[in-house]
Amino acid sequence: MNILKILYFGLLLVATLVPAKHALHMFQQNRYELKRYFHWLIENFARAAKRGVLPLLIILVTLIPAIITPRTALVICVIMAALLVGYEIGKEREAQYIKPLVYTGRVKRQIVLMAILCILIYSSVFFYDEKYLNWGVLAFTYIGPWLLMFVVGAITSPIEHGVQNWYLKDAKKKLDAHNNLIKIGITGSYGKTSTKNVMQAVLSEKYNTLMTPASFNTPMGITKTVRELLKPIHQVFICEMGADKVGDITELMEFVHPSVGIVTSIGPQHLATFGSQENITREKMQMIERLPENGVGVLNYDNELIRNYKLTRNIPIITYGIKSQDVDYHAENIKYSENGTKFTVCHEDGRVDFDTKLLGKLNILNILSSIAVARHLGISWALIQRAVKEVKQVEHRLEIKKINGLTFIDDAFNANPSGAKTALNVLSEMPGKRYIVTPGMIDLGPQQATINRTFGTQMLGKVDEVILVGADQVQPIYEGLEESGFDMDHVKVVSSVKEAFAIIWAHATKEDTILLENDLPDAFSH
Repeated sequence: MNILKILYFGLLLVATLVPAKHALHMFQQNRYELKRYFHWLIENFARAAKRGVLPLLIILVTLIPAIITPRTALVICVIMAALLVGYEIGKEREAQYIKPLVYTGRVKRQIVLMAILCILIYSSVFFYDEKYLNWGVLAFTYIGPWLLMFVVGAITSPIEHGVQNWYLKDAKKKLDAHNNLIKIGITGSYGKTSTKNVMQAVLSEKYNTLMTPASFNTPMGITKTVRELLKPIHQVFICEMGADKVGDITELMEFVHPSVGIVTSIGPQHLATFGSQENITREKMQMIERLPENGVGVLNYDNELIRNYKLTRNIPIITYGIKSQDVDYHAENIKYSENGTKFTVCHEDGRVDFDTKLLGKLNILNILSSIAVARHLGISWALIQRAVKEVKQVEHRLEIKKINGLTFIDDAFNANPSGAKTALNVLSEMPGKRYIVTPGMIDLGPQQATINRTFGTQMLGKVDEVILVGADQVQPIYEGLEESGFDMDHVKVVSSVKEAFAIIWAHATKEDTILLENDLPDAFSH
């Protein structure tokens, strides 16, 4: 009996590995926030249950009539646990993750705590002989880790909060000590990272600059940048600031204290966590409201929510736009090609022509904001022109690339209505047959279905072949396509990106263009 229990105990631990990894993975993709994780778990319960049909059937086999002996029940449980281990490991080997679990220090601490909790629970098989307890512990291997994640999160959160506070204070001290550093803050519902990259290229023509890398726009991302990369030689710090709930920009402004603030856009992004469009607008505009008295705000006046916002402080403002002409920097004569974009900037001193490798009106707006800051900091037009011409395409944001001889527009990181519309407009001007591969947009609260349905209607006349990824979340796009009169014989719905690319490789030619619009993390791709 003891040997059987030891074997059973070991099998339980192994059977828990895959579900525990999945729970940790989804907790990470929900930003380690228990509330977000809870809502995700509720929304995805049916899908998770479907995946667990076979494991649950295996477990239910152990519900043998009570006349069997405890030893027989334990033997059956051992067999079922072994089958469950084989099933889970087999499924995991086949799995292809869009964004794999990243084993950060935080995740490693969560793994240790999860392991301790599981060992304590599974050790019960050594102290009790009731046949149904064995069944209960076996059932726990499948559903338990998902529930234990709440315990793990609750216990580790205060520890992580304490660690983060120490690092934050250290980074703030380092920033405050850099007296002559010009600090530039960039926020917006979209366009932040692209604007940051363009601004880095332009301002580097005159200044030694540092920018937050990739999408490091949270307190800890900025802290890591400051502590590890900021040096005394740096003259300008370009800081991207993200927000997905009320108070985020306020917190970052008190941390960084920029003297130049840019708001690139405001729209229905993260509605699920902000609660309303009014909250989003108010929070994003804290970038301007909380600038110092000698600060300067740079605003995109093509965005109605920004244009109509009534500032409560008298801060100098520089405006830019394409549709809006009553601005300080206006772009016109915009022409796209496979090689990039040509356009003209109008300002109080005259007109200046520009060439850039970047595509789309949103990128032109990003360039305009960089021009506004560059001129404010005294950089010549000639240097700005050179920088804009040489600026590299931003990875995964309307990035032209060749794969296996085919032309792709990689817009995988643009997950907002305005960006998606811009991408469709760019695609419409490309030669050959025009493909789009997309799973749609998420994190848009009650408006999500409506926005995705509109996205579907916008494809008419701009796309020839539509490949939708994930049957559940693309339903509104499908409905929008039908509504618009799109030829549904040219619409395909697949369950994975791998299947989508199989269609591309089989049918697209070198004359065609394929738009990759948005790339959802695994937690939301289904």
